[in-house]
Amino acid sequence: MSTETDTKVVAETRENFGKGFARRLRAAGQIPAVIYGHGTTPVHVALPGHQVALLVRRANVVLELQVDGKEQLTLVKDVQKDPVHQIIEHIDLLVVKKGEKVQVDVPVIVEGEPFAGTIVNLDNTTVTLEVEATHIPEHVVVDVEGLEDGTHITAADLTLPKGASLVTDPETLVVAIAVPAATIAEADEIEAADEAVAEEQAEAAEEAE
Repeated sequence: MSTETDTKVVAETRENFGKGFARRLRAAGQIPAVIYGHGTTPVHVALPGHQVALLVRRANVVLELQVDGKEQLTLVKDVQKDPVHQIIEHIDLLVVKKGEKVQVDVPVIVEGEPFAGTIVNLDNTTVTLEVEATHIPEHVVVDVEGLEDGTHITAADLTLPKGASLVTDPETLVVAIAVPAATIAEADEIEAADEAVAEEQAEAAEEAE
C-alpha cells in the first residue's frame, strides 16, 4: 500500500518562534513544524495536533498541506518527540512533487514461520529505497516460511515494490535463520551426557570381562 496522500491538512503560517511560543502552540492543540526543500525559503507553520499525530504514526507519510490557500505536497522527514512523555514537539516537512524520486527508510516486516526449532533474527529493521514521493510503500515483506537454520537473507534478496530501487548495500544482512543458543547448549549437554554414559558402559563391559 502506498502513502499516496488522501488527507488534506490545513497549516497556519507562524512568525513567532522559540520554546515558549512552541509550548503555547502545543497547549492549544497544535504542532510547530517547518517546510523546506526545492530551494525554497523555509516556512514555519502550525499543524492541527490530533489529526497530524494520527497520520505520522505511519512511517514516511506524505501530507497535502493547505498553506495560505495554496496546496503543498510534503514528506514527513523527522518527528521530534519528548523522550519522557512522547508528545510531538516539532515536525520537519520536506517539499516534494508528484513523480519525484525520494530516498526513504522503509520498515521490514517478517511473515511466515521458519523450520521447526529455529528462530528469526531481524538484523536490520529498515532498508533504504528510492521511490516516487507519492508511492512510498509502508513496508517490505520478508517471507521466512519453512526456511532452515543457516539461511541468510540480504537486501539484494528482497522483493521490492514496483518502481522502487534499492539504496542500501545489497550485501547487507536483513534476516538470519538460526537455532536458539539455548537449544544448542541443551543439545551439547545431552550429547556430553550420552558420551559419558557410553564410556561408563564400555568401562563396565571391560571390567566384566
